[in-house]
Order: sequence, then C-alpha cells, then structure tokens
Amino acid sequence: MEWGTDVATDIETTPGAPAHAAARPFRAGFAAISVAPGELGQLAGALEENGYQELVVSETRHDPFVSLTVAAGGSRSVALRSGIAVAFARNPMSTAMLANDLQTLSGGRFTLGLGTQLKAHITKRFGMPWSAPVARMREYVQALRAIWHSFETGERLRFRGEFYRHTLMVPFFDPGPNPHGWPPVVLGGVGEAMTEMAGEVADGFVAHNITTPRFLTEVTLPALRRGRERAGRDMADFELHLTPMVATGRTEEEYQRAVASTRSQLAFYVAAPTYASILELHGLGEVRDELHRLASEGRADEMPSVIDDSVLRTFAFVGEAEDVARQLHDTYAGHATSLSFYEPNVTDPHRWLPLIRRLREIDTAERAG
Repeated sequence: MEWGTDVATDIETTPGAPAHAAARPFRAGFAAISVAPGELGQLAGALEENGYQELVVSETRHDPFVSLTVAAGGSRSVALRSGIAVAFARNPMSTAMLANDLQTLSGGRFTLGLGTQLKAHITKRFGMPWSAPVARMREYVQALRAIWHSFETGERLRFRGEFYRHTLMVPFFDPGPNPHGWPPVVLGGVGEAMTEMAGEVADGFVAHNITTPRFLTEVTLPALRRGRERAGRDMADFELHLTPMVATGRTEEEYQRAVASTRSQLAFYVAAPTYASILELHGLGEVRDELHRLASEGRADEMPSVIDDSVLRTFAFVGEAEDVARQLHDTYAGHATSLSFYEPNVTDPHRWLPLIRRLREIDTAERAG
C-alpha cells in the first residue's frame, strides 16, 4: 500500500458469504446527499455516462421528489430511488400520487424508498403525529398499494386502517393505470421489528449506512428472512440496498480527507441513541458514553478523536480502491443487490469510479469463474 498506511483494511467480512453472488450482480450507485435539485439533472447525466446504474436521493436539505423529477429528465437509463423519503411527513395519498408520477416520468425507473425518521423530527419539525411506528409504517405501505390498485383497476377505493383512511377517489382525480406498473416500495430501518415488517410487506430494504457486516449478518438478514417467511416468500426477489461507509481516495490528500470525514460521520451516528443496538453488539457502549459526554459539554469538535482506528474499521471500509473493492465483494456478494456510495458535501461523480469499476471487474470475474 503506497499511501494510507495509517489505517488497516481488515474489516470483518460477512461470515459464510459465498465466493460470488448466486443472484443478481451488484448495481453501483451514487447517493446524492444535500445536492440542490437544480444540479441533479446534470449529475444524473454524468452518472449515466460514467457507468453508474443508480442515483439515490435522500431527504435532507431538499425534497427528494423534486430532485428526482429533475434527475428523471436529465437521464435515460439510470435507476432512481428516494433513499429515504420521510413517510410520516406525508399522507399515503400524497406519496402515492408523487410516486406514480415519478414512475411515469422516469419510464419505470423509480423505486420509492421510505423511512420513519425520528419521533422528534416528525412531531417538532414536520408537526405530524407519531405513534406505533412499525404498525403505522406497515399500514402506510398497505394504503399505498390500495390506492395504486384503485388507479390500476378503477375499483372503488376502500382503505380503512387504524392510522389512515382512504375511501374517496373520483375520475377527476384518478390518473388511471400506470403504463410502467407500480413502483417498488423499499423501507429503511435498523431495529428488528421494523426490519422484520419490511421483509414481510415491502419489495426491499435499505440498511442504514452505520450497519456493520456483523449486524447485517446477525440481526438484519435474519429479521428480513422471518418477515419473508411470514409472507410466504423467499429472498430471491427481495432488494437489499446498502450504502456502506467507505474511506478511499485517488490521491493521498483525498484519502486523508475521506478518513477524517468518515470519523466525523461516525462520531455523529455513534452518539445517537437510535443506533444503540449496533453499538451494543460490538461492545462499544463506552465509546457512545464518551461521545455523549463531549457533546453535553459542548466539545463536539473533539468527538471525531474518539473514533480510533479500531472503531473506524468496525464500521467502515478503509484503504485503496483495489483493497476496498475486494472487501466489499467478499462481504456483500450474495446479499446486496445494490451498493451506493457518498461522502458528505462531495458531488463529483468521478470520485468513486476507481472503486466501482474494480468492484464490477471482481464481480464479473467471480461469476465467470
């Protein structure tokens, strides 16, 4: 390794992962974080030209559906996904209409990615109700499909749930059947109950980027399988979208900047109570406590220093593109259907090309062999 030798690259791979995926190859994606909608058309076109297969737009500083509309107009083949949009900030009818239109605009390239967000954001930022998030999300997905079924068939809309009621649809407001079919629905989550429910009712799952290979193997995948079994289905047609934390670079300077950025990201996530189950699995409760202490004392600038190399390796793939590509393949082949990459405040589509191209070469060679 000619540069970046200060951080080891021996992240734990997923136990029992096959040498090559038996199902679909990885789709390589770019996750647009806090990118202004006006930039998405050009960015989507650049991604397409450079061989990316998916553009994922999160709901952070901008509405993801506006951004994806622009991206749909600026591209022809790249898959488009909200990853994730905040479900409880909208009612199912509004989301169903948005998703239906995006599916039409994109020519069938859209996937609706939804998540709950945290209670404080729903009640204090969006001013919307919060209760029983797993049950509410289950019903939300059921409501979406009831609405799309009404569009498709013209049958009377009769959805009556505990949280949502949709019983009125007249021809003036009915867009009719979508020529590209309903968009797939994928759900994000961390906890076992939400994950299991996603396996049961959704078309796929979006793992949080703080998800470690061990947590994926020991918690996420078993929960998804339980949900699929309850629905009488297997994992063969189920999408698993991952956005692993990666620190790499094309130069020494870019690499060091990526490592520092990843430490900062991890300090933010590890300090959040929401992800306690992941920390507990890895015995990192003391790290979480130290981060809480620094945050409460107003010493946030010191928090990244708590993320030492061992903690960094637990959560992130670190090293040169060649090494990281091999780690990613050996860890996720046979499980993930798409891998998307991002670094905060970085929108250069060339940033991840060495990694993505090498990952694709490895995947192709393993399948051929």
